[in-house]
Order: sequence, then C-alpha cells, then structure tokens
Amino acid sequence: MEQFIPYLQIIGGLVLLTAGGEFIVRGAVGLALLMGVSKIIVGLTVVAAGTSAPEFVVSLNAALAGSGDIAMGNVVGSNIANILLILGATALLKPIAASRTMVVRDGGTMLLGTVLFIGLCMFGVVERWAGAVMLLVLAAIWYFTYQHDKKSPGEASHLHEEEVDEVGEVPSGWLKPIVATVIGIVALTYGADLLVNGGVSVARQFGVSEAVIGLTLVAFGTSLPELAASIVAAFRGHSDVALGNVVGSNLLNLLVIIGGVSLIAPIAVPDQILQSDLWIMLAVTVLLLVVGYFLHGVSRITGIVFVLAYLGYVASLVMA
Repeated sequence: MEQFIPYLQIIGGLVLLTAGGEFIVRGAVGLALLMGVSKIIVGLTVVAAGTSAPEFVVSLNAALAGSGDIAMGNVVGSNIANILLILGATALLKPIAASRTMVVRDGGTMLLGTVLFIGLCMFGVVERWAGAVMLLVLAAIWYFTYQHDKKSPGEASHLHEEEVDEVGEVPSGWLKPIVATVIGIVALTYGADLLVNGGVSVARQFGVSEAVIGLTLVAFGTSLPELAASIVAAFRGHSDVALGNVVGSNLLNLLVIIGGVSLIAPIAVPDQILQSDLWIMLAVTVLLLVVGYFLHGVSRITGIVFVLAYLGYVASLVMA
C-alpha cells in the first residue's frame, strides 16, 4: 500500500490545483471588477495570472523544498504543453482563428519573453537580479500594451475583454470573491505540496530525473486550468480565447513564475533543460507564431500535428 501513496498524492494534488485555479480566477476577477479595473487590464493580467497560479505555487514549493529541477521543468514543460497539447486539443474541437495583429503584438511579446528567459538561463542559475529583470520587463510590456489598447482599441484588446467574459459568473459583492480567492490560495498551496512530494517519490521509484517529472507530469498537471478553460471556450464557440489564454499564460510562466520564485530562492538550470528543452520551447513558440501569422490560426489538421508532436516529445523524455 505504501508504494501507492505517491500516486494518491499526485491525484490529490491535481484535483486541488484544478479546483484552486478555478476558485482563484473567479475570485480575483470578481475583486478586480468590483474595484473598477477595466476588462482589458483584467484580461491582460488577472485572468492570465490566475490560470498560471498553479505553476507559480508548485514552482515556489519545489524551489523551497530543494527541488529546483522540478520548478524549472514545470515552467518549460507547461509552455510546451500549452502550445502543443492545449491549443492542439482545442483546435480539434473547433479551429482557432488568429488575427495577424494579435499574433504580431501579443505573440511577439511572448517570443520576446521566451528569448529573454533563455538568455538569462544561459548563466546556469537564475539569480535574484535575473528575476528582477524579468519582472521589470513584464511590467513594461503590460504598461505599453495597456496604453496602446487604451488609445487604439482593436482585435487584441477585444480578445482580452472576451477572456474576462469566458471566466463565467463571478462571485457578487465583496465577501464571496474574497472567500473564493482564499479558498483558491489554500487549495493551490496544499495541492502543490502533494504534487511535488508525489512527483519526487515517483521520480525516485522509476529512476528518472526530477527535471523529467517536472517537464511531463507536473507540467501537465499545472496546465489543467488552461486546458479546462480552453475546452469550455471552444464549446461556447470562442476558441480564439484559448490562444489569448495560452499566450498570456506562457509569458507569465517565464517572467513572473521563474522571475518571482528566483527572487526568493535562486534556481539552477538543469543541464538537460539547458541543452535541449529550452530550445524545443523556443522552436514550438516560433512554430505557433508562424502558423498563426501565415495560416491565420490553428486548423484541425494542425491541431492533430500539435497533439502528436506533444505525445512524441513526452515519449522521448520518458524513454531517454
């Protein structure tokens, strides 16, 4: 029975992370709207931050527990999963349309964040100063994006507003969103602890590295809120929201999660991730932008290719 405990921890962690992510998104969006924050800002920051909350809590928990490989693998693996698995699966339900304006502007900032992240990882350790640089760059991106949308609202800004609408019914009044946010934080905290502990135990059982567990199992688990939100949006006929969610989430994963966590505890970059997975993440990011720009979105056929590519990527990690 004892050998099954890690798997029960992983399952319990995934359930708590998924539920916690949902609570914290609805609670945070409710609070932001009550405070009079515009939908553009809420969609640009709060929604993306809420769906990335599981990655942040898991990575912070892992770093503080001395499992920095899981923290780094979680973020890199999540970004790869977000593009190949989540957008691929969503496109299978309903093709994802993408305007060139959105791809160039929002996709371009995601690419900028990816290149910056990789450049800082080349030092071998993401130190506190590197984390500060990431957070400052993200703040600048948010500021200029908001100023542009405020002066010249277009398709990209409407997409951010649509992301807020896709959250669904948010708690009314002040008490309910505060309670929902608190519940979300508690669920994420305990879920992250269970997932990291279970993941480390499974890695030791099978003799695989913690980086591989982070890139696969943990990354998939923390991407579940994005997957759920994207599938729901597709069923509602708003599959384009999935693209906005992924672009915003990927940018936050790199700059806020690793940036914020490294301010608390510097994170060493595992050799495996440094030599291959960072570049796979970059290649996948560029692939999405090329597909979005020249094919105007992700078709069902492209979605199949994305999902198969993700399955092949995971298989290569597990079998290596």
